Amino acid sequence: MIFVTVGSDTPFDRLIKTIDRWAFQYGRRDVFAQIGRHAWKPQFISFSEMLAPCEFKCHVIAARVVIGHAGMGTILTALQLTRPVLVMPRRGILGETRNDHQLDTAKQLSGIDGIDVALDEESLFQKLCGIDEATGACAISNHAEERLTTCIREFIHNGKNA
Repeated sequence: MIFVTVGSDTPFDRLIKTIDRWAFQYGRRDVFAQIGRHAWKPQFISFSEMLAPCEFKCHVIAARVVIGHAGMGTILTALQLTRPVLVMPRRGILGETRNDHQLDTAKQLSGIDGIDVALDEESLFQKLCGIDEATGACAISNHAEERLTTCIREFIHNGKNA
């Protein structure tokens, strides 16, 4: 199964329309999407507007690949569960988010094992055509590395003593 998610904030119709068109064109019946409230309704893929956190995790576990916006929750969950993830960032200039932070995130993560990035609909459609070859990364921890937390503790402690 291919699991598509737009996150919990707002719909991402540009993503869903592209995947729906691809599913129709290639006869894919293995796509399930969480599309957001008040979103454009796809015609060729199964969907739900929203999912509870436990349902979301179950869909990621059941998925062979995860597709979504470039939100860190989606990306981290997919990587923690060793699922390959294809992201297309929401764009501030298109009114899909307040700024281009997702574009910056996607560019920074591009090239990391298990993460593929499509910057626009045409690129997404092309990458969807090769989605069955997507491979996941090694599992990541759901906790920060000890080195990072030690540095943060020291920074906070030193700041209080300054």
